[in-house]
Amino acid sequence: MTTAVDASNLNMTAPKEQNAAWLAAKPFVTGSMSGMIATTCIQPIDMVKVRIQLTPGSGPIQIASQMIKQDGFFSLYQGLSAGLTRQVVYTGARLGLFDLFTDKMRTPGQKMAFWQNAVCALGAGGTAAIIGNPADLALIRMQADSMLPAAERRGYKHVGDAFSSIVKTEGVGGLFQGAAPTATRAMALNFGMLAFNAQAKQVLEGAGFEKGSVPVVLGASAIAGFIASAFSLPFDYVKTQVQNMKPNAAGEMPYKGPIDCAMKTLKEGGPLRFYAGFPTFYVRIAPHAMITLMAQDKVKKMWKSMNL
Repeated sequence: MTTAVDASNLNMTAPKEQNAAWLAAKPFVTGSMSGMIATTCIQPIDMVKVRIQLTPGSGPIQIASQMIKQDGFFSLYQGLSAGLTRQVVYTGARLGLFDLFTDKMRTPGQKMAFWQNAVCALGAGGTAAIIGNPADLALIRMQADSMLPAAERRGYKHVGDAFSSIVKTEGVGGLFQGAAPTATRAMALNFGMLAFNAQAKQVLEGAGFEKGSVPVVLGASAIAGFIASAFSLPFDYVKTQVQNMKPNAAGEMPYKGPIDCAMKTLKEGGPLRFYAGFPTFYVRIAPHAMITLMAQDKVKKMWKSMNL
């Protein structure tokens, strides 16, 4: 009798435990799926954006055509494995944490104030960026590798090879090179993307549009995409320079850190230097933000239709 009762109790409690685990994981799974969908669509534009930041004066069409001519069309997808890994970790964390933070801060029956969305977005972005920095570092280096002289190329075969090579040559700490500007950039991006997306949805719904309708989802994501681009590009520029730097013949790095990079860039090129490649960055960030946010909305509806 005792054995039968114990088995029955196990059968009754297992679904509850599984449900609790799924509810905890769902925001992060949703964010990862949304980010991976967007990255697969936007990867070629991201590749061109990185090249523009590393080779000032070159245009997006010139860079893209040169890459296709020299290395074929799929060279535009170089670093995709790192990009997808980054989305699983980084976007999954920043969207998942944002949902968790807003759930904790929200007062039932009341709309979130803008400052509340902003605090949640900044906290989620900074935390997720630290976690996802190794994949972001690998992505930047893989995208820039073919621009280096043959003798200086790192030659990472895939994201796993990048991780092991970095740890071997630079130590575990090497995986977090550029973590400070990456976190700052992520906070700016999350602030522009998630805080303004949430606020824009409230404004559009207040204007009479149906909650969850196409105009609300598309309009809010478009607004968020533009603001996210404008806020985050200067930080993205510094992050790219710091993560891709290599020591010179004397063993010295070109920058002592992100602040030194920012000061030298400002002195050499003025404030507008931080906005090198803004049209390409906007074409990359805005659609990525829009696709991510719309995909997130669709994935959430899918879970609901599946009773998950």
